[in-house]
Amino acid sequence: MTFWDHLDVLRGSLFRALAVTLAVSVGLFFFKEFLFDGLILAPTRGDFFVYRWLGISSGLSLVNIEVAAQFITHIKVTFLCALILCTPYLLFEIWRFIAPALYTREKRATRRAFLLSAGLFYLGLAIGYVVVLPLMVNFFQGYSVSDSVTNTISLTSYMSTFYSTVLLFGLVFEIPVLLALLSRLGLVTRRMLRRGWRYAVLTVVVLAAVITPSGDPFSLMVVSLPLFLLYMLGIALCRDPEKEEAAA
Repeated sequence: MTFWDHLDVLRGSLFRALAVTLAVSVGLFFFKEFLFDGLILAPTRGDFFVYRWLGISSGLSLVNIEVAAQFITHIKVTFLCALILCTPYLLFEIWRFIAPALYTREKRATRRAFLLSAGLFYLGLAIGYVVVLPLMVNFFQGYSVSDSVTNTISLTSYMSTFYSTVLLFGLVFEIPVLLALLSRLGLVTRRMLRRGWRYAVLTVVVLAAVITPSGDPFSLMVVSLPLFLLYMLGIALCRDPEKEEAAA
């Protein structure tokens, strides 16, 4: 195939991926009550199951201060949810485009990488939504620099926090795949990562402290533990040149 033939194939893949995502987005647009009351805004209510599990009382009243903010938020949320739901199909289109250029062993490795990447992404989204976001909401809604200042949280501000927190954890959970890729490129090794575990612990604790500014030990542990386990999983996925040389 020529360069332009490959470009036509790529254009077809992108068109199908965009068409499917837009179709799912249009379908989700009509499930506004489920998306917002049942999912997006659930962490703002005091009866959210995480609050009951942790034994804390929380609740957040949102206001809208912009004319078109609610409609724009509705469109953004439906498209983002469609993009998340269509992630396996998007990865499949990427796989179908690059698979003809790979050998059989490379196909198996790439397929496993895609599956692991998608699984970790969804796991990160779930932990960001179920654990981290409620802890942040509980902390910030009760924090005040002075008794004379009342917190009035806008819908736009909450949605910005929602996007950044949940999607951030989805991306953070790709760390093992990233470390495995770097090891394949020869930039890191399993021994190097094992030696640096102390620095990894310090980095994880600092990152967890930034993500959960409440500062209580339980919240810090809840966020730190998954991050450190991701680092250990990354070590397990890395190449071990010494074993490979011994096997050869």
